[in-house]
Amino acid sequence: SDFAGSFQEAGVIQCAYNLNFPLHAVPASSAQCPPWSAFSISSPAVVLETVKQARPQEEAVVVRLYEAHGSTVVAWLQTSLPVKEAMLCDLLEQPAVQGCLPLEQQGIRLSFTPFRLLSVLLILRK
Repeated sequence: SDFAGSFQEAGVIQCAYNLNFPLHAVPASSAQCPPWSAFSISSPAVVLETVKQARPQEEAVVVRLYEAHGSTVVAWLQTSLPVKEAMLCDLLEQPAVQGCLPLEQQGIRLSFTPFRLLSVLLILRK
């Protein structure tokens, strides 16, 4: 093989995930997989599965996350996007009842039960 160390250390899994679930365009000349830096999640048990533009609101994105380890966990979603408000929503992107999530210093607090999928609607400042 062309690199020293394990394939986990080489970031192969992350590169493969980025290839199969691309979140952004990468120039073809780029050999490295650049990190997706617009979002971070504080818990390794929580997978950020989808980021997509919300419809019909242009100034909004939907982020889908799920708990992958079978644990009950609180995770903080942080983003560099200019979020005005955040709320839980259903799969049709309709805001949940009492779905409003406070924007705190650590980010947006999300509570997961085992294997729970959460959809978060982020309204952005124009």
